Amino acid sequence: MRSLLRTVANARLRAQVVKEFLSILRDPRSRLVVFAPPLLQLVIFTFATTLEVRNAHIAVLDRDAGRWSHELVARAGAADFVSEVHTVRSRDELRELIDGRKVIAGLDMGPDFSRNIAAGGTGTVQVIADGRRSNASQITVGYLTAIAAGVGADARRDLRSASPVIVRNWFNPNLIYRWFVVPALSGVLVFFSALMITALSIARERELGTFDQLLVSPTTTLEIIVAKTMPAMAIGVSLGLMMIAAARLVFGVPFEGSFWLLLPSLLLFILSVVGIGLMVSSVSTTQQQAILGSFVIGVPAVLMSGFGTPVENMPMVLQWMAQAIPLTHFLIIVEGTFLKAMPVSDIVANTWPLALIALVTLAAATVFVRSRLQ
Repeated sequence: MRSLLRTVANARLRAQVVKEFLSILRDPRSRLVVFAPPLLQLVIFTFATTLEVRNAHIAVLDRDAGRWSHELVARAGAADFVSEVHTVRSRDELRELIDGRKVIAGLDMGPDFSRNIAAGGTGTVQVIADGRRSNASQITVGYLTAIAAGVGADARRDLRSASPVIVRNWFNPNLIYRWFVVPALSGVLVFFSALMITALSIARERELGTFDQLLVSPTTTLEIIVAKTMPAMAIGVSLGLMMIAAARLVFGVPFEGSFWLLLPSLLLFILSVVGIGLMVSSVSTTQQQAILGSFVIGVPAVLMSGFGTPVENMPMVLQWMAQAIPLTHFLIIVEGTFLKAMPVSDIVANTWPLALIALVTLAAATVFVRSRLQ
């Protein structure tokens, strides 16, 4: 008798899973929406979400017109990040260019710049940056400072006096921004895809009226949760693997870690996101509400996950809240797996929070769905 009941339950569960897959994939437009936007966004965001300064315009006020001021201007104009150098004749003209956002920074060299360097002293250059673009301005100032240090080093013929510190960047020696952005984007886009798919699942049935049929069917709450989870897991893992492959094969990001450690971490990450999506779907009465709920949760989660800014820079309260976001832990895993051979202990330290989040969110989703069925 028990075996018969188990067989009936398995058949019922299998039918529920097949129904969920068909509802998502049988429509060509739905298939296009599920797979095309994340891959397209990966390509667009990779080139749009740049952490470098390129095609910058700078202004130069050269009141010296000596050898070393000409050398500094020439090197600044030949730098890769500079697209145009504007020569100005007064500080008012320099101020006007910065106020009009026509340049991001300006160099102001006094009349004794070259003379002081030739006498063995220090030539002083004032860098005026546009503080409205604080991040890009700081990077630009760093570039210009390095160029000025190079000019000073050549003038003294002593590199050690000009630059006593030798900088060495581990894991990303040339600071290629794609090596950081592309693995992180794979986590962000999988997060939104899995969240959206599950958030729409129950809300879609409620709009179509098929959810009422579950009220009179022998289907249990656990079967509903499992049936809603399986398609999102399968699609999320497929998208994640496609993005990981694109990062390695298309964008050339090195993969130094173990794929077999990254795969279970990806599964736990998607499972924890599915739990959040089911919670959103269970309290939403329409698909529009589910979409809005996904963005209400998803956008702050991405901002607090460490994707754009380090979690350590946030207030302590937000740092605590960030630990409850699955994306926070998965970004550490995926970036560490790509750029270095992340040890098992560090991966486990970030996978057990994912498992805990998945357990809590799926349990809460089960309670919410059961309350709806009663």
